Formats: sequence, structure tokens, C-alpha cells
Amino acid sequence: MSLRPAQPLLAPSLLSADFTRLGDALKLLEEAENCIVHVDVMDGRFVPNITIGLPVVASLRQATKLPLDCHLMIVEPLRYATEFVTAGADWVSVHQEADPHLHRTLGAIRAAGAKAGVVLNPSTPIETLVDLVGDFDFVLLMSVNPGFGGQSFIPRVLDKINRLNALRTERNTPFVIQVDGGVSLDNAQDLVRAGADVLVAGNAVFKAADPLGAIRQLLSEMEKGRAS
Repeated sequence: MSLRPAQPLLAPSLLSADFTRLGDALKLLEEAENCIVHVDVMDGRFVPNITIGLPVVASLRQATKLPLDCHLMIVEPLRYATEFVTAGADWVSVHQEADPHLHRTLGAIRAAGAKAGVVLNPSTPIETLVDLVGDFDFVLLMSVNPGFGGQSFIPRVLDKINRLNALRTERNTPFVIQVDGGVSLDNAQDLVRAGADVLVAGNAVFKAADPLGAIRQLLSEMEKGRAS
């Protein structure tokens, strides 16, 4: 049995979308297929930016049947994680760096009915996860420093993907590897070849002249990476 999902997925980030037209953004992703909706939640404390919260997630839930992937860049994630599940999140990820009781938080997310994920900043080694394998459904590797969209990809994250993929194989435990930050047509194939299963793309999708075409091109590159 493969430890990876059947096909790679793209997770376009609404952070790069026009906030006055989020409904149109959701329709675009529904038309594209093989997409989930990445929602960046920032509190101005864990990261130097403030974005959206529970009411917007609840509204998104009413507007689409696509899975909502909520990335919580917040302090005290246990305090709010299950509330995001109640609001409609299907995937909820929390930062290893923000949570001293990560095992408890992951268990709470799963008990509430969502997939539980751990996020690692670029400077956080994947070895911090070795005692949690089996307690999470996915790992989100940041390939930029979190807080703002439009940053450049940090190349050494490719090595982290390889190491995390090796850990998945060593433990014979299925979990999804997600990568967020600076994803583009130039690196999508390499990221999936290294072991990534879900790529988060913001500007590469919503700032493109043809967002639907950009999604399809990215998915095509990802399929090439999986095939190789």
C-alpha cells in the first residue's frame, strides 16, 4: 500500500485572492478540480500580519463543498483549533513552534472530526516530529518565513521534504506532505518528486493572467513529478 495519496493536490491560498470576490475564487477552484482551499489564519502575534478568522471560514463553508485547509499561524492554537473545525474546516494545521502541547492539540483536532496537521517553519528541523508520527495526518513545510504572501522559495526545503519522506517510509506510516511558500511552475515538479503531495500556491494562481490555466499547468507539473 502506498504511503502517499493517490494523486497530488493543489491548495490555492486565498491570501492572494481578491478578498472582495472570494466567492468567485471558490468557483474557480471548483472548476479546476484536484484542488483544496488553503486559508491562512494570522493573528498579528505569532506572525506580523492579521488576516481572517472564524466568521470568514464559516462563510466559506457555506459557499463551497471543497475541503477547507486552515493553516493557523496563531499563538495558543489549542484554544481555537476545534472552533475552526466547528466553523467548517476539514484540515487544520498548527505550528510546532507555537504549541508546547502539540500532542494534545492534534488529538483535539482529530476528535472534532478534521485532519490534523503540524507546520514547521524553515528553520525547524523535521526531527522534532519523530515522536509524533501517527498522531498527525499531514505535515506542512514552510518554504518561506510565514506571515506574508509573495516571498521567494527557500531551496534547502527540498532537503527537508526528502528527509520527511524518508521518515514516512521508515515508520511505514501514511501522512501527507504539504509545502507552502514560493511554489511556482519552476519548482512544482521537483517538490512532488522529492515527496510532496500537496502544494500551496498563492500568487502563482491568483496573480496570474489566467488563474484557471495556471492551476492546470501547476497540476500538470505536479503529475510529472509524481510520475518520475
